[in-house]
Amino acid sequence: MLTEEQIAIIHSTGNIKINAVAGSGKTTTIIEYAASRPKDSRILYLAFNKSVRLEAAKKIEERGLRNVKVETAHSLAYKSIVFSNGYNVRTQSYRTFEIVDLLGLQNNGEKHTEYILANHISKFVTYFCNSDKPKVQDLNYLDIISDSAARAFVKTFYAPIEEGTRLLLAKMDRGEIDITHDFYLKKFQLSNPLLPFDYILFDEGQDASAVMLDIFLRQKATKVIVGDVHQQIYGWRHAVNSLEKTDFKTFHLSASFRFPQDIAELALSVLDWKKKLQDFDSVVITGKGRETKEVSKATIARTNLGLLLKAIEYITENRSVRRIYFEGNINSYTYADEGASLYDVLNLHNDKRDRIRDKLVASMKDLDELDEYIEKTEDVQLSMMSEIVKEYGDEIFDIMKSLKKLHIEGDDKAKAEMVFSTVHRAKGMEYDVVYLVDDFMTEERLEKIKTEQKGKDGLLNLSKLNEEINLLYVAVTRAKHKIFIPEGLAPKRLAGSRHILAGKGAARGGAKAAEKKGAKEKSYTISEKRRSIKEAYQPWTADLDQELMTMVDAGASVGDMAEHFGRTKGAVYSRIKKLGYYPE
Repeated sequence: MLTEEQIAIIHSTGNIKINAVAGSGKTTTIIEYAASRPKDSRILYLAFNKSVRLEAAKKIEERGLRNVKVETAHSLAYKSIVFSNGYNVRTQSYRTFEIVDLLGLQNNGEKHTEYILANHISKFVTYFCNSDKPKVQDLNYLDIISDSAARAFVKTFYAPIEEGTRLLLAKMDRGEIDITHDFYLKKFQLSNPLLPFDYILFDEGQDASAVMLDIFLRQKATKVIVGDVHQQIYGWRHAVNSLEKTDFKTFHLSASFRFPQDIAELALSVLDWKKKLQDFDSVVITGKGRETKEVSKATIARTNLGLLLKAIEYITENRSVRRIYFEGNINSYTYADEGASLYDVLNLHNDKRDRIRDKLVASMKDLDELDEYIEKTEDVQLSMMSEIVKEYGDEIFDIMKSLKKLHIEGDDKAKAEMVFSTVHRAKGMEYDVVYLVDDFMTEERLEKIKTEQKGKDGLLNLSKLNEEINLLYVAVTRAKHKIFIPEGLAPKRLAGSRHILAGKGAARGGAKAAEKKGAKEKSYTISEKRRSIKEAYQPWTADLDQELMTMVDAGASVGDMAEHFGRTKGAVYSRIKKLGYYPE
């Protein structure tokens, strides 16, 4: 049965925007909106990505709506631009070393200048292609650079970065090199397309880039855009939160059929952190989710690093586990977008240069030099790999082998004892029980950043901080029945609610530990941890081995054993395997 809010939307006229909270049935609502339009209307359902498109197409077919066409902005652009120009499309963006070769970039005597230039050129191309601007010169690339070292480099080399950006785009335009998905969407926007539809329904509007929004707004059709302004988590892909940039009449979907009221209150408490940054009108979410069996369980992290470390902890502390599943390809957690692998970075660390396959990593003298490159380019993925290598060293091989052995394919996902996902990959998903990893923004850290930044220059990166809050909100609202949340993230007034458990077990994935009163999860960065573990790389002795096995037999967790011996979890895990307790 439809709610009053849904009925109001279906009966509306003219251009409208719908702000829909998580689990509020937005797809059902806009499909019913389409069904209520004249049968001879030409309707376009514009989905944000392929997965949303497939889900919507299935529901539209089941509803029997033959006058509704489902597309993504990219699928429309592909048919219009690629076919007519005979372009070849590559699946990934150009890698840094490829741009060096294509543009003939030269080293100026400083370390790896050509690679740093290529990295910034790649990012500038992406920035331009996702913007609504007609020319590269209309953008200031420095607007998206925040790190001080990176900004200093870009200011010094702005002219060659801009020139390289225009040259790479020109090569794609002339068909001299394969084009990217971003490129043909941008070319489609610049062609000022007029789409032959009476109604255009734009789903997941909060994640649209400026180029998508521009195409949408230029159409003469009646326009409907739907999304959740607080689920905008793709700022790094230049999403602009399109709902806030349209002046259409606003409607709301405030009832969530996914989760109960206390999880709704948790989500609202997280969003209220925005009041610490700026004026913010509180949101209304009514949790109408019903009791469900605790079948699907997922661990959700803010970062790849946080997720990988938690997955390692899970399999080492739960030795009976047989099946796990990673949202997305498990290999994507060990490879950067540009192709460098975790093993390339490990081989650099071990000075085994003949085993490094990635040209960029191979060009580095050592891990310190790679870290310098990371600092000047803000390469988050390489930074993640560097930190994992510093933490686990050669134990990475055994650990990844164990993870891959337990990982099952997508068709068998329902059989997994635990699903692992970053919050970005969990977008659009829901699970009966969710365990959050302790790598999200906390209220305490938010206040600290605000205080420190105001002490410097009085300026705050509001969009970035708001997105960090959104990430936690999205993670919380994946839960249908119960959520385990690290104590540092849980609002005190909600900890202990029926469906919310806070404490050590929240981060570890153990319900019993989470329910222990006063349990606390330690929070630290890897660099802080390494400084505190002075004995991490000392040889194991026969006495230490005996003590280790005694603790294993007593059921001690790997975390507790690592703390006891003053070593990393990776080192403890590796030693236990060598002593025969974790068979291959």
